[in-house]
Amino acid sequence: MSGGPNLQGMDSLTAAMQHNIIPDQEYLLQGSILDSHVDTLNHRLRGLCDNVDTGKETFHEKEMVFSIRGTSTQPLTLRVRHSMDPGAKIPWQLRYVGQPEMSQKATIVRSCYDIACSNNVVEFLTELGCRLEYDFISKGSIFRKGRIKVTVSKVYKIVGAAMDNLEPVTGSHLVELSVLAP
Repeated sequence: MSGGPNLQGMDSLTAAMQHNIIPDQEYLLQGSILDSHVDTLNHRLRGLCDNVDTGKETFHEKEMVFSIRGTSTQPLTLRVRHSMDPGAKIPWQLRYVGQPEMSQKATIVRSCYDIACSNNVVEFLTELGCRLEYDFISKGSIFRKGRIKVTVSKVYKIVGAAMDNLEPVTGSHLVELSVLAP
């Protein structure tokens, strides 16, 4: 037995990553579409994707971006997301997104880890020394086709302390197509 439960857990996690059991590479395409054309895009995606018979899946989330400086010149950035829908039973999400890799691919390729966590994650990150850089609200739709996920969302900044007072960041919607691969 090597060095206790923490080291064994790290060994297991490292082995799982080396054998491609945990998907840790995200391939990402990003773009935008004018607000006046978003309904047409949503209609086309609904026809192409797996959730054609169930209708579109919507979301309303707050995302907070934290950073902490370590020994490297680049700060570590962590994202915390949670649903703003009152009846949602979705756990909070802690997300690490690595720096884009240099590649010959037309997509952004980066390391990505999503971890479900409890609602005290913000307090935990603050205690660790992380600093809130910015936050925003996104509302939109999710479409799926196999392992591919397409989100079409409107990004809002929070004006003042009230969550009801939102201002659109741009006159367009953010479109992201992503797939996680081992």
